[in-house]
Amino acid sequence: MPEGPHPSSASDRLQARARTLGVLFVLISATGFASKAIFVKLCYREGVDSTTALALRMLFALPFFLATILRQGIGSYRISRHDTAGVIVLGLLGYYLSSLLDFMGLRYISAALERLILFLYPTFVVLLSALLLRQRVTRPVALALVVSYAGIGLVFAHDLGSGQRDLWRGGLLVLGSTLTYSTYLLGSGRLIDRLGAQRFTTLVMLVSTAAVLLQFGLTRPLSSLRVPPPALVYGAAMGLLSTVLPAYLLAAGIRIGAGRAAMLSAIGPVFTILLGVVFLDEHLAPVQLVGAALVIAGVWLASPKKRDAA
Repeated sequence: MPEGPHPSSASDRLQARARTLGVLFVLISATGFASKAIFVKLCYREGVDSTTALALRMLFALPFFLATILRQGIGSYRISRHDTAGVIVLGLLGYYLSSLLDFMGLRYISAALERLILFLYPTFVVLLSALLLRQRVTRPVALALVVSYAGIGLVFAHDLGSGQRDLWRGGLLVLGSTLTYSTYLLGSGRLIDRLGAQRFTTLVMLVSTAAVLLQFGLTRPLSSLRVPPPALVYGAAMGLLSTVLPAYLLAAGIRIGAGRAAMLSAIGPVFTILLGVVFLDEHLAPVQLVGAALVIAGVWLASPKKRDAA
């Protein structure tokens, strides 16, 4: 009689398929996040301000977060008061304040520079861990930090020389966005362990959505949402393609390990640079490519290779 498939070979195939899907999910997630700056810039071209653009993004994303809660059951989202306080603080810090500073900064700098600054967040996590948690910074990591910031310096110096107005203001705003997001990542580990990645992500996104809409309601008339049709399309793309889809795909793809996911995410800045050239007529100079390569190399060296914990 012919023998059936060997159990171990079937298991190996399933694991290989899971790894392949994980890689695919992380790559799609990285490109989705990378396209956000392009949609924001296109919204600005339609006369939409940063607060309204951010409100459009969260309004289009909100139904999907609510659907996730209804699908899983409202009861499963009941958490302790201590965890509720943590979710509120991290939601305000990570996805509200960080997004607000990022959107404001995009008024003044190119999409390529914005993505490269945001991509520095692993190095910020390393520095914050050393400052707040007393974790030692090794010599290779210190070298990686120098390489990363040298790359940003090159790109920033190039843009400064091209005569862009308020470049420092935009750079500092996006740098603040990177800092707040890094703080959010540093403080989210224990809550993710207790609540699970999907539940935690959904809750913090709901908190940030509430904060964004509250700010919009206090500072803008409701008529501000009557934007040109192209801006509505860009807002929907921000909410779906650059928020909902990448957030959940990253949560599903992180099974391949945080270190591998970080390395695959290096495609993000490259994708943003290419999209900026195609859709925003941003110029690409050789020094920008060198700077981008240094940033990506430095972040890759500073990212954990052996500590593959999400």
